[in-house]
Amino acid sequence: MIVWVTESTWPACVDAAATWAPADAQVVLLHVTGDEAAEVVHGAFAGLLGRGLRARDDPSRDLEALSAAAAAELLDAAAHRLARASTRLHRHGRVEHQVVQAAHGADLLICARDGHGGRLGPRSLAPPTRFVVDHAPCPVLLVWPGPAPGIDSLPPPPPPHRPGP
Repeated sequence: MIVWVTESTWPACVDAAATWAPADAQVVLLHVTGDEAAEVVHGAFAGLLGRGLRARDDPSRDLEALSAAAAAELLDAAAHRLARASTRLHRHGRVEHQVVQAAHGADLLICARDGHGGRLGPRSLAPPTRFVVDHAPCPVLLVWPGPAPGIDSLPPPPPPHRPGP
C-alpha cells in the first residue's frame, strides 16, 4: 500500500491508511519533491548570477538540501501519525510520474483531493493528482482532506443538446 504524502493533505491520507490497511499490509509513505524550483534557481545562477562563480556556490544545492530535510520531517510526522510499521520513500522529479511509478506493483494507492475543496466535481483534483488518478497502475483510494462538501454543491447538468435544423 502506497500513501502519497503531500504538504497539504497528508493527515487525511495517513488516517485513511490507518483505517483501511489490513494489519499485515506493508505501508509505504511516499513523498515526491518536484525539481522545478531547484531548476529555476540553478538557471538563474548559471545564466545571470553565475558568471565567475564556482559550481559549489550554486544555490540550487542548498534548496535541494532544504527540500530533502523538509521531506524527511514530513515523512517522520506521517509515520508518527500512522503509529505502525511503515517504510519511508522520498523521490524527486516530476511529481505525478514519480507517484505513478512508485505505485507500480502496489495493491492500493491512497491520495487526497487537493483542488477546489468547496464543491464536488472534477476541479477537486489538481492537475498532478488528476494525472495520478487517471494513470495509476493499481486501485486508488481518493479521500477528502477535510469534510466533503454537501451534495448540493454538485454542478448543474449541462443544457440539453438541441440538434440544428
